[in-house]
Amino acid sequence: MAIGKLDLVKIIAQKLSITQKESSDFLNAFIETIEEKLIEGDKVRLVGFGTFLTRKRESREGRKPSTGEKIIIPASIAPAFKPGKRLKEKLNS
Repeated sequence: MAIGKLDLVKIIAQKLSITQKESSDFLNAFIETIEEKLIEGDKVRLVGFGTFLTRKRESREGRKPSTGEKIIIPASIAPAFKPGKRLKEKLNS
Protein backbone atom coordinates (compact mmCIF):
# COMPACT_ATOMS: atom_id res chain seq x y z
CA MET A 1 0.00 0.00 0.00
CA ALA A 2 1.28 3.45 -0.85
CA ILE A 3 0.69 6.50 1.28
CA GLY A 4 0.42 9.98 -0.16
CA LYS A 5 1.60 13.41 0.84
CA LEU A 6 -1.57 14.15 2.81
CA ASP A 7 -1.08 10.95 4.78
CA LEU A 8 2.48 12.00 5.60
CA VAL A 9 1.27 15.43 6.69
CA LYS A 10 -1.22 13.85 9.10
CA ILE A 11 1.35 11.40 10.50
CA ILE A 12 3.96 14.13 11.04
CA ALA A 13 1.37 16.40 12.69
CA GLN A 14 0.40 13.63 15.12
CA LYS A 15 4.00 12.63 15.93
CA LEU A 16 5.10 16.22 16.59
CA SER A 17 1.82 17.45 18.13
CA ILE A 18 1.60 20.28 15.61
CA THR A 19 -1.14 21.41 13.25
CA GLN A 20 -1.55 19.87 9.84
CA LYS A 21 -0.80 23.31 8.35
CA GLU A 22 2.55 23.43 10.17
CA SER A 23 3.26 19.85 9.16
CA SER A 24 2.41 20.63 5.53
CA ASP A 25 4.66 23.71 5.57
CA PHE A 26 7.51 21.61 6.99
CA LEU A 27 7.09 18.81 4.45
CA ASN A 28 6.87 21.27 1.53
CA ALA A 29 10.02 23.08 2.70
CA PHE A 30 11.84 19.74 3.12
CA ILE A 31 10.91 18.59 -0.39
CA GLU A 32 11.73 21.97 -1.97
CA THR A 33 15.13 22.02 -0.27
CA ILE A 34 16.01 18.56 -1.56
CA GLU A 35 14.88 19.55 -5.07
CA GLU A 36 16.94 22.75 -4.98
CA LYS A 37 20.08 20.95 -3.80
CA LEU A 38 19.73 18.22 -6.45
CA ILE A 39 19.27 20.87 -9.16
CA GLU A 40 22.48 22.54 -7.90
CA GLY A 41 24.25 19.20 -8.31
CA ASP A 42 24.59 18.45 -4.59
CA LYS A 43 23.82 15.21 -2.77
CA VAL A 44 21.53 15.29 0.26
CA ARG A 45 22.78 12.78 2.84
CA LEU A 46 20.60 11.89 5.83
CA VAL A 47 22.85 9.68 7.96
CA GLY A 48 21.23 6.31 8.64
CA PHE A 49 18.31 6.98 6.29
CA GLY A 50 19.92 7.44 2.89
CA THR A 51 21.21 9.78 0.23
CA PHE A 52 19.29 11.66 -2.46
CA LEU A 53 21.45 12.16 -5.55
CA THR A 54 21.35 12.52 -9.31
CA ARG A 55 22.66 10.19 -11.98
CA LYS A 56 23.52 11.22 -15.50
CA ARG A 57 22.11 9.00 -18.21
CA GLU A 58 23.91 9.09 -21.55
CA SER A 59 21.90 9.16 -24.76
CA ARG A 60 21.22 5.71 -26.11
CA GLU A 61 19.45 3.84 -28.84
CA GLY A 62 16.04 2.38 -28.13
CA ARG A 63 13.02 1.05 -29.98
CA LYS A 64 9.40 2.11 -30.13
CA PRO A 65 7.44 -0.79 -28.63
CA SER A 66 4.54 -0.42 -31.05
CA THR A 67 6.54 -0.35 -34.30
CA GLY A 68 10.01 -1.62 -33.44
CA GLU A 69 11.45 1.54 -35.05
CA LYS A 70 14.87 2.61 -33.76
CA ILE A 71 14.92 5.90 -31.85
CA ILE A 72 17.53 7.88 -29.95
CA ILE A 73 16.70 8.40 -26.28
CA PRO A 74 18.27 11.73 -25.26
CA ALA A 75 20.69 12.14 -22.36
CA SER A 76 19.05 13.09 -19.08
CA ILE A 77 19.64 13.56 -15.39
CA ALA A 78 17.62 11.23 -13.16
CA PRO A 79 17.00 11.55 -9.42
CA ALA A 80 18.03 8.56 -7.31
CA PHE A 81 17.92 7.42 -3.71
CA LYS A 82 20.51 5.21 -2.06
CA PRO A 83 19.25 3.77 1.24
CA GLY A 84 21.46 4.02 4.31
CA LYS A 85 22.69 1.13 6.43
CA ARG A 86 20.21 1.66 9.28
CA LEU A 87 17.24 1.82 6.89
CA LYS A 88 18.38 -1.37 5.14
CA GLU A 89 18.74 -3.11 8.51
CA LYS A 90 15.26 -2.04 9.63
CA LEU A 91 13.71 -3.27 6.38
CA ASN A 92 15.42 -6.63 6.70
CA SER A 93 14.83 -7.34 10.38
